[in-house]
Amino acid sequence: MHGRAVPVTPRRAGWIAGAAAAALVAAGAITYAVAGDDGANRVPTADSADAGFARDMAVHHQQAVEMSYLVRDRTEDEEVRRLAYDIAQTQANQRGMLIGWLDLWGLPKVSSDPPMTWMGMGDMPSAGEGSLMPGMATDAEMEKLATLDGKRAEVYWLQLMTEHHRGGVHMAGGCVDRCTVGVEKRLARGMVESQESEIRLMADLLAERGAKPRT
Repeated sequence: MHGRAVPVTPRRAGWIAGAAAAALVAAGAITYAVAGDDGANRVPTADSADAGFARDMAVHHQQAVEMSYLVRDRTEDEEVRRLAYDIAQTQANQRGMLIGWLDLWGLPKVSSDPPMTWMGMGDMPSAGEGSLMPGMATDAEMEKLATLDGKRAEVYWLQLMTEHHRGGVHMAGGCVDRCTVGVEKRLARGMVESQESEIRLMADLLAERGAKPRT
């Protein structure tokens, strides 16, 4: 394995910590929901945007967690490893919340409708096998990531995760516009803010490696 350790500047450390803090604030949302938040008394239907977002984003987040742990094993660069760990932990926690809400609402965790139906995008073409929603990597891309190491793994992961975050921002923005449960809308808004911040950070990390986002 060939990796290069790059010191984390105070600016970057604050950037990553700020995004993580925003996610932790959002993670407290489940407590409010159980305690009787304004959205807790409005149980959504199975075909609602609230339920659709919870189901789809749980799947979207799961891939980000898997992708992030893959790159942590493929590089020794501490800055990339730290960012990957933060993304994995944040999205694993949020995924647990989304699934928990579906349980709380007594709704199924899977649907016969295609992914993104709640956003009117159920007929969207797939980017390839495994890419179920906007920004998701294909199975082939995940397999390729698992074969790389060092700088090549860092660049490829940063490119894939940038696309993944862009898709996540699009979906979370859809929930902000369409969801009716207040606590879920707040979580979605927090996702938009934290992932947009991480997209900017990843652009810097790519530039340092002489690379750019793929799109």
